[in-house]
Amino acid sequence: MKYIEDIEIDNKKVILRLDYNVTIKDGKIIDDTKIRKSIPTIKYLLNKNCHVLIMSHLGKIKSENDKRDNSLKIVCEHLAKLLNMNVNFISTYQGDELSNSLKQYALSMMENTRFADYPLNLESGCDLKLAKYWASLADVFVNDAFGTTHRKHASNYGIAKYLPSVYGFLINEELMGLEPLVKNIAHPFVVIMGGAKVDDKIKLIESLVQECDYLLVGGGIANTFLKATHHEIGSSLYSVEYVEDIAKILHTYENKIIIPDDVYVLRDGKKVKTTVNEILNDDKIYDIGSETIEKYGNYLKKARTIFVNGTMGYYEDRDYREGTENLYRLLNNLDAIKIAGGGDAVSSVNSLGYKDAFDFLSTGGGATLDYLANKKLKCFEER
Repeated sequence: MKYIEDIEIDNKKVILRLDYNVTIKDGKIIDDTKIRKSIPTIKYLLNKNCHVLIMSHLGKIKSENDKRDNSLKIVCEHLAKLLNMNVNFISTYQGDELSNSLKQYALSMMENTRFADYPLNLESGCDLKLAKYWASLADVFVNDAFGTTHRKHASNYGIAKYLPSVYGFLINEELMGLEPLVKNIAHPFVVIMGGAKVDDKIKLIESLVQECDYLLVGGGIANTFLKATHHEIGSSLYSVEYVEDIAKILHTYENKIIIPDDVYVLRDGKKVKTTVNEILNDDKIYDIGSETIEKYGNYLKKARTIFVNGTMGYYEDRDYREGTENLYRLLNNLDAIKIAGGGDAVSSVNSLGYKDAFDFLSTGGGATLDYLANKKLKCFEER
């Protein structure tokens, strides 16, 4: 797929696929980062005198009630304020109102693409009849929804089958920002792998452990690694079905994978520091300990490339953010390429005030992890 600046796009009717899957609470958008990051591509198209139809999903639609709770109208109104211009909202995903929008308005936003998922799963199931209909509305398709590039849906993979297609500024920014982890990686390459569960990261772990020099493990993921090495983890969360897989990875890469020596647990209602060899049956692990932080720091100080995915503990609670915050403080003083990717990692970096410690923060969530594991964007695969 070509880059938006590589084609003649002046005066075209354009379908622009964005990722506006933002968190909305009590009628308010909690974080508008995704909306703000889409603005350069929107302005570029408007400056080229294009008529633009924005498409995005929001949440999951499994019932009529889900439609009520996941309308893009509030996002449309917020975008209009940011752009200081009218954005025409289309309350459906098909019909005359949609068909005429690219003729009548400079900028429109269609209702949630996943409204087509109930009851027939047309969007997420990549219904090609729907994709062809959407494609018939425009001259060019611009995909700038990096957060959905690991999906083959009607509104990205499907539309691109029927229209000349390019990717926008946000996707380009992501590809450039993640390039140090994909091409000519500078070694030593150290990965900090945390977060709640192994389940959605097993492929990434299998991929990165082959390329990195060291994989430092923390957070809930570390519990599964500890379980696989026959440590007691008390009542801590772990991924039962992946213990055997992790044990095999540990056996193959035992010199690369570094697990905690000490942790903070909740024991009888109190925060207690203990070694991983002294965890009791009812303990619940919430953070890595100071000895582990020091050990991990020794590996990080030698690194030329560092990738952070996930947190070292339950950082949302002040009592259990020491591991995550101390590692970020250490990274802030290191001369290396530092990249964070995945929702928890980026959220923690921003909320703890360490954005400037990193060279790049990827906003892609699951798409970032999928891209790093597979070295390709699924929605761009041969159609």
